[in-house]
Amino acid sequence: MSNPIFNIKTEADFLKEALDCFRYQYQNVEVYKKFVDYLNIDPSEVNSIEAIPFLPIEMFKNHKVLNQNKTSQQYFQSSGTTQKNLSKHWIADFNLYEESIYKSFEEFIGKPEDFIFLGLLPSYLERENSSLIYMVNYLIEKSGKPENGYFLYNHEDLIELLNRISDKKVILFGVSFALLDFLDTLKSKHLKLSSTENLIIIETGGMKGRKEEMTKDELLAIFQEGFKTEKIYSEYSMTELLSQAYSLGENIYECPNWMRILIRNTEDPFSYMEAGRTGAINIIDLANRHSCSFIATQDLGKLIANSTPHILSKSFQVLGRIDHSDIRGCSLLVS
Repeated sequence: MSNPIFNIKTEADFLKEALDCFRYQYQNVEVYKKFVDYLNIDPSEVNSIEAIPFLPIEMFKNHKVLNQNKTSQQYFQSSGTTQKNLSKHWIADFNLYEESIYKSFEEFIGKPEDFIFLGLLPSYLERENSSLIYMVNYLIEKSGKPENGYFLYNHEDLIELLNRISDKKVILFGVSFALLDFLDTLKSKHLKLSSTENLIIIETGGMKGRKEEMTKDELLAIFQEGFKTEKIYSEYSMTELLSQAYSLGENIYECPNWMRILIRNTEDPFSYMEAGRTGAINIIDLANRHSCSFIATQDLGKLIANSTPHILSKSFQVLGRIDHSDIRGCSLLVS
């Protein structure tokens, strides 16, 4: 039976499910309970979204954020330049993750069964326990197309395949630096794609020091020119989430109905910014039922005004990472 979060239609529905999830996690996720208690917050008095405490994302590096009544031997692990102190997200219900993957992809892009899926994700394929690889594997499984597959650095093979299937609907998931390397191969070897009319590029971020940092708008402009297509999409998620937001252009991300964004003031983590003002991104991901659905990230962003309340939105922009010198009061209980 489908989880109730996937039946959310209105803001009232979302508030009800979010408050239910908060109380459930306070009772069952020990790390989150300690965090809430540390802040001297009485759960019975939390009756609005803005009153819910958001767990600093660093907690996933130092604690097992998992429902104490669940057992799990499987986790997703963040990428990093070293293998020390990486975030781990323990997963108690993969069915919930898979339903989240399918429904959000279907809402923003289409049915997975209609696409061929290709992955240019070398940095993720070369390590274990990647939530992104799990997601793409799941979409590949649902698609069932014989052409589905991954590429590491064999760009010429990918070019040949893309030209051979140019008449079919293709999704290419690519980490940013690998997509740039792919375009460099096209240019340096004087190769070209015969047609990109049916090709959708979904960049997943991830320069990680591999190339010179640039703004998302600059990156998308390079991709549009290089791939000769307007269909440059982006996917926003992270190890600590079980949901994805998608941008269909212009660096504006949209959340599925069970996910919301708040922008916290970097000087006061318990106050929130209205649409259009820059701050740090807080995420509500109700698919994180058995870990923590309320996460204070280290990303900078701003809300895009829409029909939701002024400090809560499904539409947002990602503007970069927080400089650690700007963080105030966000490190409670991290050690």
